[in-house]
Parts: sequence; structure tokens; C-alpha cells
Amino acid sequence: MPSSTHSFAHLSVRHLSLNRGARTLVHDLSFTANPGEVIAILGENGRGKTSLLHALAGKLAPTAGEITRHGSLAIAEQQLDLTDTRTVGETVSLAIRPSLEALEAFERATTALSAGAPHSAEDFATALDLVEKLDAWDAERRVRIALEALGAEQDFTTEMAQLSVGQRYRVRLACLLGGSDDLLLLDEPSNHLDHSGLEFLTASLRQRGGAVLLVSHDRALLADVADTIIDLDPTPDGLPRIYGDGYAGYRAGRTAMLARWEQDHAAEKSRKVELEQSLAKAQSKLQAGWRPPKGTGKHTRATRSDGVVQMVHRRQEELAAHAVKVPEPPLELAFPELPARPGAKLLSATHITVAGRLDTPVSLTVRSGEKWVITGPNGAGKTTLLKVLAGELEPDQGQVSRSGKLGVLSQESAHHSGEALRAARRFGLLSREESQRPLRELSMGQLRRLDLADALAGDPGVLLLDEPTNHLSARLVDELTTALQHTRAAVVVVSHDRQLLRDTAGWRRVEL
Repeated sequence: MPSSTHSFAHLSVRHLSLNRGARTLVHDLSFTANPGEVIAILGENGRGKTSLLHALAGKLAPTAGEITRHGSLAIAEQQLDLTDTRTVGETVSLAIRPSLEALEAFERATTALSAGAPHSAEDFATALDLVEKLDAWDAERRVRIALEALGAEQDFTTEMAQLSVGQRYRVRLACLLGGSDDLLLLDEPSNHLDHSGLEFLTASLRQRGGAVLLVSHDRALLADVADTIIDLDPTPDGLPRIYGDGYAGYRAGRTAMLARWEQDHAAEKSRKVELEQSLAKAQSKLQAGWRPPKGTGKHTRATRSDGVVQMVHRRQEELAAHAVKVPEPPLELAFPELPARPGAKLLSATHITVAGRLDTPVSLTVRSGEKWVITGPNGAGKTTLLKVLAGELEPDQGQVSRSGKLGVLSQESAHHSGEALRAARRFGLLSREESQRPLRELSMGQLRRLDLADALAGDPGVLLLDEPTNHLSARLVDELTTALQHTRAAVVVVSHDRQLLRDTAGWRRVEL
């Protein structure tokens, strides 16, 4: 891997703010990205992660603040040009152009040195230094290695437009990982990669000499490579937070901040309630007409009456001054208490197959409280097996028996009822404002939360979850993982999420 061509910060951000219309996405963000540092940008869908990446790349003008870049920059985006007429080879050549130009300059300098041209020795030394820093002789080989490791198209004559979206992304990512740019910006780089591709990506980012900024929901990748986390999720003061010590540091820091936030908000609300009660009591005295004891003089009665009025005014002023300034904390998952029937057999499958989709017979028995993970390569039939267990697909052979209610989360979004929306609010999955929007206005992440609420509603004894981490934020996935580990219900999960598979390593397994 080539070393960085600069020893100072590749990126410096000072007091950056980004707005989208009247909405603030990022406010007053400052940080630096140094050689060899991997910085991850986290946040719920719609929090401005991709917009921030575009601003850092110079594709989006900031509303305020300053961005300073040093050295070369490359970006891998989720959205790719579907009309790209270049070949794979031309795409590779464009990506390694600095190395190719450095080699051409070195050849010219070598020729000039051989001819004894003036200043040729200095020019040769400069050209050689750049070639060595870029490791230019090895540039194409590095990209070819990355293409193979990522499972990308390796025929340099193939046109990019002929490739699938996943293949195009893998070619682009291979070019960047094999390249020598000082600053690399990656938007969801683990998308479209299989296990071996993810391992290569992880190793490449760990070894990289330049700075890397990435947007990702892949918690395993974050845990493995991130040095610093920029958190764009809500905070008490509206400012983004920056955490050191990688993903573990972010989790600890975010948890502590949320706990303080909830305490401060609860304390302010409690004080406001006290003031409201005190004001109500004073107003009650005033409205009832305060009467002093018999024998009290007129002057004293008037003074006491004025005192009650003044007390009411003071309470009103105190209440006005004590408006709750701490904003309401963000939602947290309120996972429901699900039923358990200790020892009861809730789900049983015997030698089931589905022609062309699940060819190897599968048998399993799920008892109350048991936790299962279904694993296997793409096309092995994991989703098919889950659909058969859920009763959504009939097996060609074998039998399935069910006892008790199932909660099913499919990869396809369901048709939602009003009960699902109410459940989403009850479980802390959607805010009041989100639950009142038309479904067509909800993001993929919000719809996925609604799907999850639908699966949890109705007290299911068995949860059947197909890729439950898709489109959910890293923080919510952490909360969901903890809830699934502790729920009394039986759980059967299909997942490619490497961190979820790590976290559920002690669960029963069905390997397809």
C-alpha cells in the first residue's frame, strides 16, 4: 500500500454548518482527518451523513464554515452513473492516473539524465521520489488484486454500463482501494460485498496510509476499522459529537450522554410541574377570596390581600422563566414483554424442501425461549426457509406444525394498519410526528421500524426475523440485539450482519 504523500492533516473542517432548506443538517462541526486515520460518520437516515460527505468532497457548498483539503481525494458514492460508457480498463486507468503520470514523468527524467540535460539530476530525483511515494510501479497490480478480492469484473474490455449495480460499485471500490489518494471518502462501502470482499475491505482500510472518512451502518466494519466517530444524531445542544476510541468509545459515550440528557430533561419537567402546582394553589387562594381572622384590621387585611396577588404574580414569573430548555431526548426502543411457555414446542419443521429454492431437507424444532440463527451463502434458501416456517410458503415435501402466535419481519415492507402505527409509537420506534405522516413520506428506515413494530405487536411467542438490521441505524440495532437476547419469546433470525452474527454466537444454528 503506498504511503501518504503528506505528513500533515489531509482534511481540516472548522465550524461547518449544512442546511437543507429551513432544516439544519449539521451545525458547527470541527475536526481534522490525519494520515492513517479512519473516521466514521454515523446517524439515523436523513441526518445528513451523505450531504456531509459531499461537502467534504467539494460537491456541496457548506452553509457556513471552512473546509481545507491537502493532497488528492477520491469518493465512492452509493449512486453511480448508469450511462457510463467507459470500459473497466478505462475506469482503472482513470483511477490510477497519478501513478501513470508519475511513471511517464520518471521515464522522461531518466531519458534526460542519460542525455546529460541541464538540471536532469534534480528532475530525476524528484520524479523518483514521487514514483516511490505513490508506489506507482505496482498501481495496476494493486487494483487487479482488489478487483479479484471484491469479486468484481476483471475483464478490462467490458463496458461499465453492461455491469450490474453491484458489479459497478465493486469495480469503483477496487479502483479506490488500489489507488494512492491521500483522502478517501466512502459511502456505505460494505454494500454489495460478500464475506471475503468485506474481509479485504477491512484489511485495506486498516493498512491505508491516507485518511479515510466513511458512512456506514455496518457495525462490524465500524468496530474493526474506525478510530474516530462523528455522531450526527440528536444531542441536547444540537451540536454533533465526536468520540475517540472507535466504535466502543462511541457506544459508551453516546449511552452516557443519553442518560444525562434524560435525567436533565426529567428534572426540568419535574421542576415545571412543581411550579405549576404552586401557581395553581396561589390562584386558588386568590379566587376563593382570602379572608383574614376576625379582629384583623383593615390595613392588615389589605396588605395580606396584596401579598396573595404578588405571590400569584411571582409564581407566574417563575413558571415563565422555567420553560423546559432541555429538548426531549430521542426515542429509545421499548421492547415489549413477550409471552413464554417454558418447555413448549412452538414451531416444528420435518424434512422440508422447496424445489429450486431449498433443495436440501431441513428439520428443526423451536421451543419457547430458544434463540436460533439461520446462516448460509446467498441462494442457499434462508429466506425461503423462514417463509415456510411463517406459513407464507408451502413446502413441496415435509411438514410444519405451529403452536402459538408468530411475529414475522420480512425483507419486503408490509401493508400497515393503524395498530402498527400505534405500536411503533408505543415501542419507541416512531415519534408522534413521524407516525402522523403519510406512509409515502416515510424513509426506508422509518418504514423498517414500522415493519418491526408490526412484528412485535400482538404478543407473539415466536419472532421470525429476516435481515432485521436492514435500514436501521447502528444505535437501534444495538438496542434491538440486546432486546432479542433477553426476550422470553423464541427468536429465529436470518442475517448477513457480521456484528449480529458475532453477538449471537451462542445461539442455536441452522447452516444451509
